[in-house]
This record gives sequence, structure tokens and C-alpha cells, in this order.
Amino acid sequence: MLKEFKEYLLQKGKVKTNQIPYYLKWTGNCYAFLNISDSTLLNSDQKKQFLMHMAKNHEDWQVSQADTALRLYSYFLSQKFKTSIPVSITKESWNIVEEKLRESLRLRHRSYSTEKTYIAWARSFRSFLNHKEPKELDSRNLQDFLSHLAVEKKVSPSTQNQALNAIIFLYRYVFEKDIEGMIDAVRARQRRGLPVVLTIKEVHSIFDLLSGINRLIAMLIYGCGLRLNECLGLRIKDIDLEQNILIVRAGKGDKDRRTMLPETLKDNLIHHISEARAIYDEDRAKNLNGVYLPNALEKKYPNAGKEWGWFWLFPSKSLSVEPRTHVVRRHHVHPASLQKAFKTAVIKSGVTKQASVHTLRHSFATHLLENGYDIRTIQELLGHQNLQTTMIYTHVATKNILGVKSPLDG
Repeated sequence: MLKEFKEYLLQKGKVKTNQIPYYLKWTGNCYAFLNISDSTLLNSDQKKQFLMHMAKNHEDWQVSQADTALRLYSYFLSQKFKTSIPVSITKESWNIVEEKLRESLRLRHRSYSTEKTYIAWARSFRSFLNHKEPKELDSRNLQDFLSHLAVEKKVSPSTQNQALNAIIFLYRYVFEKDIEGMIDAVRARQRRGLPVVLTIKEVHSIFDLLSGINRLIAMLIYGCGLRLNECLGLRIKDIDLEQNILIVRAGKGDKDRRTMLPETLKDNLIHHISEARAIYDEDRAKNLNGVYLPNALEKKYPNAGKEWGWFWLFPSKSLSVEPRTHVVRRHHVHPASLQKAFKTAVIKSGVTKQASVHTLRHSFATHLLENGYDIRTIQELLGHQNLQTTMIYTHVATKNILGVKSPLDG
């Protein structure tokens, strides 16, 4: 069986050629230690027993390498002995599962984008399992799916984690099985890249090539350190022009936070709000449905969606059909509009960096750091839960924020 495993590793390219002998060695040693056939799928206790034994006389990196080897071998075996199941038997069962998943997501007030993502992962999982009956699933099925994403699809760690979160949600709230601590899959190779950051000159050269509402949104994202969807989701009541405060409600992680409102944009915002008011008055004159309200607020306060304070800061010029309720109402502008205009402006400006709208948020953090603001303040403005996430900007700041002078310059 190990000879076939060697061929498998060579074909998939997951492991460097010079490391393959070690992967075979650790796998062989494990089965010899446990005194079982190498065609047997290991359980977590058996694997843990071998790794603890190995840790007594091997270095940590070798134990880690053996752990990865056994995860790969487990996935290799599961795929080798995979059986096919008639699709017609399970189609109806999975349709019921998908509907229950959708209901569970809405009951817990997950966003529509999260709903679409989780449903898509559930369908990928179903396809990977060859439509196996839902009631027969266990933790190993998810383990094999995650390994499939890492080995076959070569997805990024963030994509694999997204799949993990989606399927764990499916198991917990639809299958009523808690398997979070039982996953032992091959993990996608972690690569921590540095964020793309524009200089202040580059930022303004791009702004000069934007116009109208796209320019205002881009400047607000850079000036306040917002994510694109956070900016588009702003309501009139989230802007405090008197105190120069902007409030982000239910940002990433469903958290509220405050950030500063640039003085430079106040006049533009006042003019823009007056234009938004004209759209609002027109909607009220036509007695259109109110704007979307989060977390079932519409049921609690039926008329709140028609109030000026809840109106979008950046309303769309046209009405649209809400995908969940099929209600015709006014939504905020679509993100694709700015993304397309921003990409065109970057090309025309001559900036060669792979910049996107989100690059403005990276640039906001880096420029604050270069101007001497402390990392904790920047963390709060960005809404990062973990300080380590914010610390990445210390690696791209071009100025020495500590003010240390090199001995060579002395």
C-alpha cells in the first residue's frame, strides 16, 4: 500500500520529492508500532498514541511532519476505498438538508452573502460525497472533504477555513452533531503575504481619476478605514457631521465601532445627503416599501424602514427585488460599480501595484502608523479583534515609527 501512496504523493505534488521518503517512513513506522495492516484507517486515538511515542525521541518538526504524513495517508486510503452511491436515492434527502440549512442561517440572522456561501459549500460537500445519505455522515466525511480541498484543489487556508465553518454549521444545526474537535484533515499550506499598500501620492492620483459617487465612496473608505460593504451599508443616522464621527454598525464579526469622519469630506457629504434626501422624498411620495432592516427589526418596527434615519447613505438609483423576501425596495449601490471604476482608475494612473478597493483600507492603517499613531488606536479604528491582525502593517510601513537612528548615520 505504501508503494501506491508514494505514487500518489508524486502525482499530486503536495510534498517535495526529497521529503517523500520521510513521509513513507513515518507512515510505515506508525502502522508497525500499532501492529495493524497499512490498509486500515486510523482513528484519532491511534494516531495520537503514535505521535506521543514518537515525541519521546524525535524533534518537534519531525513529529509535525509525521502528523502531516498520516493525515495525507488517511485521505489517500479514504479515496482509494471510496464507493459510489446511486444519485436518485439521496437527491430528495439533500434537498431537505439544504432547505433546513437555509432556515437555520436565517434564524440566526446570518447575512445573505453568508447564506449563499454556506449553501454553495454544502452543495460542494454533497457532490464530493457522491450524494451519500446525510444520515450516514460522520466527522471523517468532513475530514476527507477538507483534505480534498487542500490536496486536490490546492485552495488557500482562508478558503479551507471558510469551508470548515460552513460544514460545521451544517453538522451542528442541521444534522445536530458537534464534530468540531474531531477534525484531523490535511490543512492548506499557510502563506502569510504582506498587504498591498499605496503611497499617499498614488492614492490621490487614483482619486483624481474617479468622479461622482464612486470618488466619494473611495475617499470615505480611505479616510475612515472602512471595508467596502461597511461603507455601502451606511445609513443616514450613522453620520455625525457635528462631532465628526462615523459609526459602523454590525461590521465584520457583527460588531459596532466608531471612527473619525474626515473634515475634507464634510462639504461633499452634506451635498450628497441632500441628493439622497431627494430620492427618499420621491420614494415616500410613491409610498414604496421601506429599506431593508437587519435582524428582523422590520417585524418589530414595521414603519422604521420608511424613516429618514434608516435610509441608505448611498442609495441605488433603481429599485431591486430582495432575494430572500422578493419584496421590491431600494437597496444601496452595488459594490461592482466602484470596483470596476477603481480598477480602471488604477490602470490609467500608472500604478503598477495589484490594488483593489480594499487596498485603500490597508493604506489607511499604514499611513496612520507612519504618522506615529499607536497600534492599539489603529486596531480599534479598523475593528480588528486580534492585535496580531493589525501588526501586519508594521511590516509595510516605510517610515521608522520608533524614531530610531541607525548607528551608521551617526
